[in-house]
Amino acid sequence: MELSWFLSMLIFLWIAAITPGPNNMLLTSSTANFGFVRSLPLMFGIMVGMQLLLLLVAAGVGGIITAYPQLHLALKILGSLYLIWLAWKIATSRYEKLETNSGAAKPVRLYQGLLLQALNPKAWLMGIGSVASYSLAGTHYSASIIAISIAMCSVNIVAGAVWMGFGTAISRLLQSRKSWAIFNFCMGILTAGCVVFIWI
Repeated sequence: MELSWFLSMLIFLWIAAITPGPNNMLLTSSTANFGFVRSLPLMFGIMVGMQLLLLLVAAGVGGIITAYPQLHLALKILGSLYLIWLAWKIATSRYEKLETNSGAAKPVRLYQGLLLQALNPKAWLMGIGSVASYSLAGTHYSASIIAISIAMCSVNIVAGAVWMGFGTAISRLLQSRKSWAIFNFCMGILTAGCVVFIWI
């Protein structure tokens, strides 16, 4: 495996990971509302979900989804409905003074972040695109999948931390009921807006 191959793959994965999408909108919203530490399970769930998705694609599930348009359509519909539900939850969150150690309000949980990946067409495209474009044939296949997996994990950690950093910075502005409501409404709209990108 050559360095140019790895760098090209890393750039592809970085662009896919850092651009706005359901994962990044949720991480920003969760961190702004619940703090960095309480949002780590969501980030961990997203990362585990992405790794499982990559392994499924490498095992051939991605080929089945692309071969059968009905499955792809079902994925889009389920993903859209799940995003709209999450957007509604974000937009209608109750005002609560930010207490990062409080157990009263609950951020999006680990299993929900993991589940989102199964229904997130952007995540599937990232998995299918990386395996289709960067896996190597023959005896190098397994090694190339491991390299893709390590690269995907690395970029997801950095991109997730960047978006969580945005959430941390924004949380300082959420000192009133009105600013809280406006922020959550906007984040709900942005999360729902990600549905548009599923269909174009």
